[in-house]
Amino acid sequence: MDLRRRLLTRLGLLLGGLLAVAMLVQLHSLRSDIESEVAASARLVEVLLAAGTAAPDAAAPLADGALRHLSIRPAGQAAVTTPPPSWLSWLGLVPEVGGERQLRIGERNLVIAPKPGSEIDERLGDTVRLLITLLLFSGASLLVAWFAADRALAPVRGLEAGLERLARGEADPALPPFALREFSRVAGAIERLAAELQEARAAQRALARQLIAVQEAERSTLARELHDDMGQTLTALNVTAAYLERNAGRLDAGGVAECAADLRRDIRSCGEQLRGILATLRPHGLEAAGLAEALQDLVDGWRSRETGIEFALDLPPAPLPVDEPKALALYRVIQEALTNVVRHSGAESCRVSLAVLGQRLEACIADDGRGLHGGPERRGGLLGMAERMDMAGGQLALSGGTGRGLCVTAWVPCAGASATA
Repeated sequence: MDLRRRLLTRLGLLLGGLLAVAMLVQLHSLRSDIESEVAASARLVEVLLAAGTAAPDAAAPLADGALRHLSIRPAGQAAVTTPPPSWLSWLGLVPEVGGERQLRIGERNLVIAPKPGSEIDERLGDTVRLLITLLLFSGASLLVAWFAADRALAPVRGLEAGLERLARGEADPALPPFALREFSRVAGAIERLAAELQEARAAQRALARQLIAVQEAERSTLARELHDDMGQTLTALNVTAAYLERNAGRLDAGGVAECAADLRRDIRSCGEQLRGILATLRPHGLEAAGLAEALQDLVDGWRSRETGIEFALDLPPAPLPVDEPKALALYRVIQEALTNVVRHSGAESCRVSLAVLGQRLEACIADDGRGLHGGPERRGGLLGMAERMDMAGGQLALSGGTGRGLCVTAWVPCAGASATA
């Protein structure tokens, strides 16, 4: 429901309750007032009777007309009365009226009786006027409340329009200035949200560019390795096979064996190159042997290269309790971190440690190099690592500083644990 309608509905119910209470109070006082006036009229009749008996000349003006709340008519003339409304009688608001009394003034006989109708009409008129006044006041209050609520909530429409602009992808919510402090605070929060949203979108675009660059780099590396390594090996195989084909009739057993040995060596080299490429694309044995063995092969591969860095690996004795998608994500992060250590850190040693901490598996890659530095290329790699951890339900953290080494900490939830563990 619209807030203005809700406010007016509640205000209308409150005013309606006040009207009902006022009406009940008026009806309650109506009977007591009428009874008081009827009693006073009865006492007035007694006074007039006594006065007429004692001084007939003083009571002579009564023969000329009726008094307020008294009915005076000549004897023998039918009484003309207006009955009160039936609903007053139904509510028991009409009191009992005393009987008629006769008064002789000179030669005229008069009948005097209380007349409650005039008091009832007067009280009903007062009640109706009061209720009309309250109704007009209630209507004016509702009208003023509607315009006040509409004016007070007008800034909400500006805030809503700003949020709609953000939802359409616009950078600036273009919020107007607000006079009220509360709306100014909300507008400030929306503008901060817009700035953070722009930063997130910029980071997303940077990540997309980095992912495309990584894909292109991997394709270029794969093409170069296939061309330089496997291409040369396949060329050597082709040359050896062609030599055998041309000289099959002239070669002795020793020559054939030598050609077969060359073929076997080149085929073995081709297989090793293929396994290296496949290990780069996807770690060999991750499904069957597990993450620990795949990491051991990864670290051993870096040890076998002449990088000038001493690599160490610390693994827990128990099997690592992590499923394959999270294990692959953690493996890729460690692989990227080791690549960054070799390319950018200038470190002399690097240690990879894995530990099960509660409901999560945590990996720490620490080196003694130059620390966190480098250009957009390295920072883009860190952004991709953080995004990979986020998709796996984990998190990436960096510690250290320039010249103090760097520790990359990454964790993923263990199998069966929630992502927020």
